[in-house]
Amino acid sequence: MSWSRGNPPRRGYHHGNLREALINAALELISHKGPAGVTFAEAARHAGVSPAAPYRHYRDRDALMADVARRGFERFAAALEKAWEEGRPSPAVALERLGRAYLEFARTEPAYFSAMFESGLDPKNFPALQEAGDAAFAVLRRACEALVATLPADRRPPALMVALHVWSLAHGIASLFARGDAARRPIPMPPEELLEAATLVYLEGLGIRTPA
Repeated sequence: MSWSRGNPPRRGYHHGNLREALINAALELISHKGPAGVTFAEAARHAGVSPAAPYRHYRDRDALMADVARRGFERFAAALEKAWEEGRPSPAVALERLGRAYLEFARTEPAYFSAMFESGLDPKNFPALQEAGDAAFAVLRRACEALVATLPADRRPPALMVALHVWSLAHGIASLFARGDAARRPIPMPPEELLEAATLVYLEGLGIRTPA
């Protein structure tokens, strides 16, 4: 989908699913202009509908962006669940897969990634978005609970703290070095190796053994 100087055809509501058309338009705008470049008027124009049409589904531009971010988090959570695979064959091995899935999502879904983390929305104002974001983080938290459980009971750090630390590592590397848009910064190694090394140092500092 690309911009043209002429006005797009006014296909109205009979052209298909308006909500889907608006979400796709928002993603396309994000990919070219970032989240700040999405306006109601431009999303409507991109979808080929009247400026008033989006109000049939969304009260304002932030509600549209929240819906895009929610969908992104749902896809993200599914990717993380698949990578975690209930901690098989071991929590440490599965956590490495989970980290790679985090980077892969940033690489292959940069528009969703931006909508999820860079839209400036307060999730408390959008319950469905908050629920989807919490569900994605819950996968990482369960992984860290399984890791912590491999330590003796008197040496176990809080699983939530570990999850927040690992999330910070994965998200920082994804945001800087693994994303699939022009914001990615070059480094002399694959981002997966950087994350693996950082996670290894962190976990071994906690006394958690990781596979060679």
